[in-house]
Parts: sequence; C-alpha cells; structure tokens
Amino acid sequence: MSVRNASETVIDVRQILPRMRRHPLIFATFGQLQPSDALVLVNDHDPWPLLYQFNVRHPGAFMWRYEEEGPDVWRIRITRAA
Repeated sequence: MSVRNASETVIDVRQILPRMRRHPLIFATFGQLQPSDALVLVNDHDPWPLLYQFNVRHPGAFMWRYEEEGPDVWRIRITRAA
C-alpha cells in the first residue's frame, strides 16, 4: 500500500506479497520522486540489502535515514538528492 502526500510517499512493504514485488515497487517509486521528495519505507526488518542496491543503482542520488529501528517496525526515509 502506498500513500502520496505533498512531498513524501509511504510504502508499507509488510502488506505487499509476494516479496519479489517489493524492490521493483520501491525503485519505481523512487524513480518518480522529484529532488528533495522522500519515500518512507515501512518494514518488519532492517532492509540493509536494499541500501546496498540503492548504492549500486543510484550512487550519490539519495539520502537514507532510519526513523525507527525495530524490533518490530523499521521506518526508513529515502530522500532524492537535490
């Protein structure tokens, strides 16, 4: 499920099945962001493999900030660099 606000999009991937659909959705959503807009990712675990993928696909084009770090909910703000 995703919700679009003025400058951020929230994606709760806990509700997205199958899991193989999560990363394509996240990257497609990031690709539509304007500079300084953010994607807030909500997950049930630390998505550090996704951070690695962002570093490979979009080096220097994003900021990754943990807003909540478990143990049950992880919330990460991914902002498109200006």
